[in-house]
Amino acid sequence: MGKVLIIGAGGVGTVVAHKVAQNPDVFTDIMIASRTKSKCDAIVEAIGNPNIKTAQVDADQVNELISLFNSFRPDIVINVALPYQDLTIMEACLKTGVNYLDTANYEPKDVAHFEYSWQWAYKKRFEDAGLTAILGCGFDPGVSGVYTAYAAKHHFDEIQYLDIVDCNAGNHHKAFATNFNPEINIREITQNGRYYENGQWVTTKPLEIHKALTYPNIGPRESYLLYHEELESLVKNFPSIKRARFWMTFGQEYLTHLRVIQDIGMARIDPIDYNGMKIVPLQFLKAVLPNPQDLGENYDGETSIGCRIRGLKDGKEHTYYIYNNCSHQAAYKETGMQGVSYTTGVPAMIGAMMFLKGLWKRPGVWNVEEFDPDPFMEQLNKQGLPWHEVMDEDLEL
Repeated sequence: MGKVLIIGAGGVGTVVAHKVAQNPDVFTDIMIASRTKSKCDAIVEAIGNPNIKTAQVDADQVNELISLFNSFRPDIVINVALPYQDLTIMEACLKTGVNYLDTANYEPKDVAHFEYSWQWAYKKRFEDAGLTAILGCGFDPGVSGVYTAYAAKHHFDEIQYLDIVDCNAGNHHKAFATNFNPEINIREITQNGRYYENGQWVTTKPLEIHKALTYPNIGPRESYLLYHEELESLVKNFPSIKRARFWMTFGQEYLTHLRVIQDIGMARIDPIDYNGMKIVPLQFLKAVLPNPQDLGENYDGETSIGCRIRGLKDGKEHTYYIYNNCSHQAAYKETGMQGVSYTTGVPAMIGAMMFLKGLWKRPGVWNVEEFDPDPFMEQLNKQGLPWHEVMDEDLEL
């Protein structure tokens, strides 16, 4: 049905490649490209499909991307590279007539700040080119937006309160490690918190607000309010929302390590002089921390991510909790990667599938909640991320 180019050969890229290869009726030709071609070749070897092509590309360089796109001619690019590279890849798509999908919104390298404005600014250019760009198609952002759209379509006339809750109750048996790119992960967590209430954004200190929430099959876990990018698009696309927040769990040991990293300056993203060289402390730290791709084998436990929603249906208030629990070991057995990579990679594949099937095909730049959620939700159950619903019970929030 379609040719797909996957850019990025990290943990998420590995999962995307495995899942794309499992659906040959949709993805007829596959290429994996990365700055390091040997990583792409290793993924192909693990999958065991010699028909998957690989290539070397520097996703910071628009001309290199254009050359690659012109030679392979993909129908859609799945961008699971770094968020710094979203705009160069989008530029290359526009110049070569290729459709686009990513899992995380753009952020500049030199400022720990992310928002959709940079990518939303491409809307008219993609419309004029007749190309579709699908933004934030991982789990959160991604499935969290699809869950919200599904709730709005089937269970509510008016969504008023939205809390996205993300728990990783797994244990990787390392003193300190991040579940995805350490540089991106630490930048995200050490920023100020932010949530939406009554038409405006409220800023908090990093991890200032927290409370214990009970997660299915896991139990109570201390959960911390963060700012997360999907809040920006969800309050725009569902204007009835009065309050929207995002919560994530962290263990005390993780937070202690994080505090020390900040206190000694290793979370800095500005270059410093070291023996006559310029180095960025956080990038150096990334080089010495465990690689998230290597955590899967000894990772046990599970993740639980979902949306807790309160709103009106037929004039009456209702609560709704929709979630997925994902086993790290099951994810590893299937793809060789842990559950955090799995929960991001599977939805990226499904989003590309929705496009190639013509179900999510609309010129312009779109967030996932702007499409019909039903066929995507059906595929979540089929592709390894089954969802569960709880109606009219205490949301704890």
